[in-house]
Order: sequence, then C-alpha cells, then structure tokens
Amino acid sequence: MDEGAETSTSQVNISEYEEYFSSFLDEGKDVIHLTLSSGISGTLNSALAAAENLKPKYPDRQLIIIDSLAASSGYGMLMDAAADKRGEGLSINELEKWILDNRLNLHHWFFSTTLKYYVKGGRISKASGFFGSALGICPLLHVDELGRLIPMEKIRSKKKVINAIVEKMKERALNGLDYAGRCYMSHSACFEDAKAVADKIEEAFKKLPNPVQIFNVGTVIGSHTGPGTVALYFWGDYRA
Repeated sequence: MDEGAETSTSQVNISEYEEYFSSFLDEGKDVIHLTLSSGISGTLNSALAAAENLKPKYPDRQLIIIDSLAASSGYGMLMDAAADKRGEGLSINELEKWILDNRLNLHHWFFSTTLKYYVKGGRISKASGFFGSALGICPLLHVDELGRLIPMEKIRSKKKVINAIVEKMKERALNGLDYAGRCYMSHSACFEDAKAVADKIEEAFKKLPNPVQIFNVGTVIGSHTGPGTVALYFWGDYRA
C-alpha cells in the first residue's frame, strides 16, 4: 500500500456463514458468534440471515449472533474475555448476557501518523489532507457506542499524540491507574510507535498483570487504515 498498491475488502456472505455455522451445528454444538462491528461492516446482516436460514434444519440447537461493536485487537480482547467466562462455567445464555452487558466497556483508541489513507478513503478532503500533513497533524480517534470510528482530536506531532492516547487510558481505564486488566495494542507497519505507547503505559500502570501485548493490524482493517496506525485497547467506563 505504501508503494501504491490498491486494496479492497468484502464481507463474509450468507452461504459462507451457513457452511461455517453448520460445521459446528452438525456436531451437536450450540454456537455463539460475534461479528465485526456493524459500525464498520455489514457482516452482522449476513450472519443474522444465515442463522435465520439454518433454524429449520437445527431446531434443537442455539445459534446466537452478537454484534461485537469492536474491531481488530479490540475484537480479539472481547473474544478472549468471553472465552475466560466460558471457562468459568457460564452457560451460553449467561455468556450472551455478559457480552451484551460488557462490550461497551471495551475501549478502542487509535491514531494515525499519516493522512494519506484518510484522503484516499474519502474521510477527509485532499485540501484538508494537504494542510494537515504540512502541519504534522496526527488524528486521535475512538470507536463509539455504535461501533463507528469517530475522530476526537487533531493533534500536532507524533510525540504529542503518543502522550494523548496514554492520557485517554489514564482517564477512562477501569480503576484508573490501578487498572489490572488486559491491555492490547495493534499497529500497521509502525511497531516502534506502538512500543513507545506500550512503554509509557507500563510505566504508568503498575498493576498490569502482564506486559502490554502488541499485535499486527489484520489485513481487513489494515486495508483501510494503511501503514502508520497505532491502536490501544483496554477495559474502562462506558464508551460513548
């Protein structure tokens, strides 16, 4: 992408979902499935349609579809938490309730060090992209309660936006600086920037049970963000 390659994505279609769900239902298993946030993808609609089509074939099985309202490693963090709860013995319906009750306490904060792909994707005009790049603007965004990517601040310089994203965690994390939950990060071809954020978080949050885990942004999200994006995920207050 950095060298000009064109990328595109497509959502999982109904028949693909039917095949996937059937592989579990045929084994007599109930299924609870979290989709990519409906705020950035139409995948939820495909999954719901597939579930409806499969009801007559599997009348005794439960197939529960949940909009994760999450993406990238935030989606992964929610899945990891759900797996923990399953391991604690929650039933499928108890697990469904836990996910619905807690999914909006999972924060996604991220920034980009380039405006090139915001212009390319039509999120900002070419003129705004030109002047923003000239001024060294690094936008700080988050995922809101509808699972949408929302610009929050325009911050001048990488150093300042790195400090700003750490401050957001200090303000919004569960129990503030005493936060003791998981902390994930993801990046698109800018590991050193992600590591700079992780180092500051580990310095500020002394009760983290493990080091900040840093992952690569996946191909689907990366196709839209392009190189230069750093994202931070943690449990906190209700996001809006």
